[in-house]
Amino acid sequence: MIDWKLISKILGQLLCLEAAVMMVAVVISLLYGESDASAFGMAVLATMLVGGILQFVGRRADNVMSRRDAFLVVTLSWIVFSFFGAIPFVASGYLTSPTDAYFETMSGFTTTGATLIEDVESLPHALLFWRSMTQWIGGLGIVFFTIAIIPSLIGGSVKVFTAEATGPMRSKLHPRLGTQAKWIWGIYLFLTVVCALLFWVEGMSAFDAVNYAMTVTATGGFATHNSSTGFFHNPYIDYTAILFMFLSGISFSLLYLTAFRGRMRDFFRNAEFRLFLFLIAVATTMIVFILMRSCHYRVEDALRSGLFQVVSFITTTGVFNDDAGQWPHVTWVILSVLMFFGGCSGSTAGGFKCIRGVMVLEIIRNELRRAIHPRAVLPVKVNNLNVPFTMQSTLLGYFALYLLLCLVTYFIMIVTGVDSTNSITIALSCASNVGPTLGLEIGPTMSWGILPLEVKWMLSLLMLMGRLEIISVVVLFTHNFWRDR
Repeated sequence: MIDWKLISKILGQLLCLEAAVMMVAVVISLLYGESDASAFGMAVLATMLVGGILQFVGRRADNVMSRRDAFLVVTLSWIVFSFFGAIPFVASGYLTSPTDAYFETMSGFTTTGATLIEDVESLPHALLFWRSMTQWIGGLGIVFFTIAIIPSLIGGSVKVFTAEATGPMRSKLHPRLGTQAKWIWGIYLFLTVVCALLFWVEGMSAFDAVNYAMTVTATGGFATHNSSTGFFHNPYIDYTAILFMFLSGISFSLLYLTAFRGRMRDFFRNAEFRLFLFLIAVATTMIVFILMRSCHYRVEDALRSGLFQVVSFITTTGVFNDDAGQWPHVTWVILSVLMFFGGCSGSTAGGFKCIRGVMVLEIIRNELRRAIHPRAVLPVKVNNLNVPFTMQSTLLGYFALYLLLCLVTYFIMIVTGVDSTNSITIALSCASNVGPTLGLEIGPTMSWGILPLEVKWMLSLLMLMGRLEIISVVVLFTHNFWRDR
């Protein structure tokens, strides 16, 4: 049976935390003397009021959570956070449609980076900061963010973490999840601060440096300029963005073991990291060759643009320093493959995850061996650990659901009049939380505002499913989930 009082209590606490974060945007608006301070003030009051009511309703709830409660509270957290996070856009008048505001906020929290705002440079500083902050909070997860700050806030936090975490295999760095969350968030904060400092030294304003650092380390992609990092025309900024997108696409647990435990061997022995590195190297080589041959790029320009887009797409960041929509179509295929695979599990990147790619390759290799030796016992191993059969069947189910959702989205968008190229890349982009697409009408440099209203709501749901790894959301639509036992 669902414990609605406990869920109300947790949602109320999360909303109060969101209101506290919104207060930072109020301060920024006042510092710059801009007109959106009242919009954020209204959002803070509404969020605090509802949060307080929900906490009052759940004040006597037991702090014991079932697995079903965990799945429901995680999904509702993202939906409710996005709803209240959209208030500043509507109240300030910069997005008059609630649908557009919700899409923009969901895109932020899920770190997708798809935007309906054609001219982001017209936004006041507080709204720009709030867009970046939604991505930074959503990078490692809304509930995981809460566990790191106040471990006692979430009852049954291990179950919640399982429902929200990315990837099928998770490293446990510490017996207490709250301590583990602090370590991982410490690494995340460190990367963000160092990235911001480097951007500032390389010529960005302090405001731009903080915003781009938040969205790059969150692998989100929201920008404060219409042409993203291409606005600066600075090779040093491009290479810094490449480095921090790459680091943020690696498992944070692996980064912790390498940086703080000195286990460098684990870094290069890790099968997922090796596949991640291999995909980047091969894709970059191919695209650099194509750009030099077909687009007449100079070597350095081809390398910088090619590597930037490859790392941006495989880490599902979505920032850009060039318009890949104008490149030869064969590069679109390469980038779409990277968009599908995504980064490593336990990182801020989206996508299918390289760890699942490793598992699929191991299963295929075993099947080829079994064709010759039908009686052989061939366990699937990743990093010298046996992958249980239950995890293999979950992998198959996840893959099937991923493809099914992309195909259904593709079909619905075709019916609503969206062209074929945009339909398939938009579906992949939202399911993998990438943001930019490769079509001719939308593409990486264009707004998504031309999409029909119903498509925006469908894509908002798809972004949420992609961020929560599909099964955590789809299970809510099953009869068994709601049946009392």
